[in-house]
Amino acid sequence: MLKAVETFKTSSVQRLIGLWAKRYTPDLSSVSLESFSYKALREAASPEGRALTSAKLKDNVLNINCQMAWIQTKILYGYIPNIIDLNEARRITLFAFRVYKKILEIYEKYSLNHIPPTAEAFESNDVCVWGIPAIEELAYALEPILLVFQEQHIVSKDWRALGFMTTQLNFSNKLILKKLTAFEQILLAPYLKFVEEQVAIPWQRICAAAANYEIDSPELQLVEQMIQAAPEIAENIYRQLVELLPNHRSRRGELSDPDVTYSCLRDLNMFQAYLWLCLLEKSMTAMEEELLPLCAMVVQGVSIKWEMTEKWSQLFVDEIISRVNAEQKALLLPYLQGMQEMFWRERSHLGYKEQVVDSVV
Repeated sequence: MLKAVETFKTSSVQRLIGLWAKRYTPDLSSVSLESFSYKALREAASPEGRALTSAKLKDNVLNINCQMAWIQTKILYGYIPNIIDLNEARRITLFAFRVYKKILEIYEKYSLNHIPPTAEAFESNDVCVWGIPAIEELAYALEPILLVFQEQHIVSKDWRALGFMTTQLNFSNKLILKKLTAFEQILLAPYLKFVEEQVAIPWQRICAAAANYEIDSPELQLVEQMIQAAPEIAENIYRQLVELLPNHRSRRGELSDPDVTYSCLRDLNMFQAYLWLCLLEKSMTAMEEELLPLCAMVVQGVSIKWEMTEKWSQLFVDEIISRVNAEQKALLLPYLQGMQEMFWRERSHLGYKEQVVDSVV
């Protein structure tokens, strides 16, 4: 969940902000070496190229994409009768449209001032050089409209509609990228990834919480170490899930489906972020009030078997424990145990009788 936070300029905070920003480095892997054209990339990154990209996504295209994304989201959660009425649908679609309008404004505004002369320079340069502003600036520019967008879901008649937000943004992002060239996708995709994560993953709040710690504190060193490993951690857990549950299927598809893979990896990053937030805040509140309700909604909303949730939780704990030393494990145990107890209580609440995972010790 997105919450407005004030970020102080301490060394600890700046260290984590730097790691947060690295999540949105433009990715060249989607373009093969044979089809790569540095000239085309430079042209797409220029002020004229960015204006052209924005023009492709003019108001009517954005509006249609937001409507289509809402329809896809409703179909996914369609078993819930009248989860959102027509007026709510129009309102939420309107605010989704405003989110993307703001993204495109920022995207155009931060066109390249200094374009690296070679492809090698592209790979070694800071992402800000390629048109993404300082991560805090991007966050604060989008914060007002995202908070209002989030509020439209929170005030819905059905609390489960809050889960629509991330799904709707995910579907919208895919539809938008389909309208663009490969090189436009490389440059705009980090912005779209950012907005999807910003409403679901509390990276910014982790950075803000770091203000309470010295840069050499055990807590901050642990969080810094694990944030850098976050993508690898998510991939390892996901690979084990696919092996353990080869026949698992939800309303969105099989675990090996590309869309499901993407969502699982994003959500595994979300789990990690909530663990580090709880550690730095010295409280389980964020998990109990935000992560658990969202998980319960997803389990019910897209027909995910509880077996999947339990294995997910156990593999998550095992992977985290395997990467820390004895001192770090002692710091983490209260939060990992608290997470498992939290999911066990929710299991009982949903009507499941038998426990299939062991508590971490």
